[in-house]
Amino acid sequence: MKKYFLHNGTESSGPFDLEELKAKRITKTSPVWFEGMENWKTAGEIPELRTIFVVVPPPIPSFLAVPPKPKVEKKEEEKEEQKILGLTKKTFFIVLGSLVLIVGITVLNTLEDNRSRELDLRNHKTEVENHQYDLQQKEKNEQEILLAEQEKAEADRIKKERKQTVTNRIFEIKNLLAANSNNLEITQKKLEDTSSFKFLRSAAEKNEQISLLQKEISDYKTEKDKLEKESDELKLELEKIK
Repeated sequence: MKKYFLHNGTESSGPFDLEELKAKRITKTSPVWFEGMENWKTAGEIPELRTIFVVVPPPIPSFLAVPPKPKVEKKEEEKEEQKILGLTKKTFFIVLGSLVLIVGITVLNTLEDNRSRELDLRNHKTEVENHQYDLQQKEKNEQEILLAEQEKAEADRIKKERKQTVTNRIFEIKNLLAANSNNLEITQKKLEDTSSFKFLRSAAEKNEQISLLQKEISDYKTEKDKLEKESDELKLELEKIK
């Protein structure tokens, strides 16, 4: 059900449904707002409120004074007014009407006070719910910020560890290449010596030694190429990490 808010020129009140607005006795010029409106409007601009406006009747035209009826003499016994509870009828009904009016006003004031208290409780409940919602949103935002900071810290830690791992491996490859280069140089020297000098061995033994040394040299070169390729890839990765 649609709820409406009223404005008396200084502050707003509400929300009210249609039945509650009737009790407020709004007019066409009363400022009204409900959820979905951009700005306040007068009640006369809202079609569904046109049936609850307070209608002020036009003034009654003056009538010619009716001439007083001629007094008719009453009998002595008719002149004596009857009394109720020790009061004349006129006085009794005046007192009775006053009591009814007082009771009616008291009941209406009580109903109005109860309705005002109920509205105050609703407004207070709405304020409490809005405050709780704001607290929940604030807590949610703080948790999201904390989670983002933790994720960033974890990412930085992983990056740092990877950077250290890559750096250590590059340094290790550098040492391996140095050892590989030294071994390759020694093996190539052995091959030259084996090919140049004659020892007490057969041609088959010589060829076998040469073949073994050539294979060893080939293995060193293959290993060197692999290490250099790995080193280049790690250096590229290190640049990206930075």
